[in-house]
Amino acid sequence: MIKKSLSGLIFVLMMVSVPVFAGWQALPKVAPAPDNNPTTAAKVTLGKMLFMDPRISSTGTVSCNSCHNVMEGGDDSRTFSMGVHGQLGGRNAPTVWNAAFHSVQFWDGRVDLLEDQAKGPITNPVEMGEPDHDHTMVKIKAIPGYKPYFEKAFGRNSMTIDNLAKAIAAFERTLITPDSPYDKYVSGDKHAISAQQIRGMKTFAATGCTSCHSGAAFNGPSMDFGKGFYAKFPTFADNAYNKDYNLSADKGRQEATGKAADAHMFRVPTLRNITDTAPYFHNGSVNSLSEAVRIMAKVQLNKTLNDQEVSDIVAFLSALTGPYPEISMPRLPATTGISLFAGE
Repeated sequence: MIKKSLSGLIFVLMMVSVPVFAGWQALPKVAPAPDNNPTTAAKVTLGKMLFMDPRISSTGTVSCNSCHNVMEGGDDSRTFSMGVHGQLGGRNAPTVWNAAFHSVQFWDGRVDLLEDQAKGPITNPVEMGEPDHDHTMVKIKAIPGYKPYFEKAFGRNSMTIDNLAKAIAAFERTLITPDSPYDKYVSGDKHAISAQQIRGMKTFAATGCTSCHSGAAFNGPSMDFGKGFYAKFPTFADNAYNKDYNLSADKGRQEATGKAADAHMFRVPTLRNITDTAPYFHNGSVNSLSEAVRIMAKVQLNKTLNDQEVSDIVAFLSALTGPYPEISMPRLPATTGISLFAGE
């Protein structure tokens, strides 16, 4: 009788401490980089300067950091980001933290690498508004202080748009947040997260959330660069959530490819640091993480969660927020007695 009771107790303890999904992974401590752009300290230093420099934009008012504020959650806390001349974009700015673990970039996956992503906003008329990349580099070359940084990172005669993008991408690959409570838990520290977070972890898996949000970054399985992991959103459109939050208005990847099969397909976003990146979804329509969890269960899995399940999942998601590395603001090279924006 005692032996049977002990066996039952051991089974209960195992159910409390062992999650139901076998694919839990800790976030790597170093982000992957393509062979043609290995990460170096010189590139990171230059890339941080360029990331913070609003002179890349046509008005001198918008930097990469304007929409992807690395001094906070890597986004701008807005429904839609504000670009040059106060224009608003059409999609919510995703966090740049842990973007290095995406196999494709942008919500619609229209480019493969961070290097390609870094070039896009510069000439987007709503975002940075530069007429072309040549014009951008004319301005950067007119700032004498940038030349030695480019040469240290890439060698002589290296002030090109490709190297500018490579430097920004190298900096972005340092923007990762391993060692979250979740990472410590799956690495063996069974006291790293609370009992509620463990329940939420199990509920997250049992509900089916891991069918899309798997892998170390909770953005799908590890894939080679350029082979994006996409999901249809919303999958179940016949519900009040879809109507109330206008989730089907954006055609997603179809707007990039023109293919009907890509309608409403989106790159699966990371759930890392999700507590710090409201509002949620591609259209920034949801301000509450609890509401976002309810919506995802319904529109993606056709399931209705009760209050306890929602609370537990939100608690688990909070365990995915890792310590942010300290970032100091760089001193940018001066324009040295000229204006890059005279008459504008």
